Amino acid sequence: MNFEMQKANLLAENIADFIKYVRKSYENKNSFHSNPQKVYQIKLIMEDFKFQIIADELRRINQFDWDEKYTHYLVNQFLEGFTIIEEYVINNYSDLFLLSGRLHTLNNLSRDFAKDG
Repeated sequence: MNFEMQKANLLAENIADFIKYVRKSYENKNSFHSNPQKVYQIKLIMEDFKFQIIADELRRINQFDWDEKYTHYLVNQFLEGFTIIEEYVINNYSDLFLLSGRLHTLNNLSRDFAKDG
């Protein structure tokens, strides 16, 4: 299996897990997040930039064969919304610090594709 294809699948998996984490954090009113409205804002940004569709497409196109051009396109689409979320978390770090680890992982996985595309 191609190394780039494995990284694309890992990125898709991490995007999907991030989506689930944010949704559960918002739904759980007794979570560590002191302001659920800020988590809701991240949820809206993810829906606006269609993160779930991007994750599903990345997984689908790289399941059996490496599609470099479309992968770079999807990652660039993801990075548009991700940059906004990253900035929002930095500006509201005291309420959203638990997301920083997941954001760091997504950042490292996606930036490798963005350089090439």
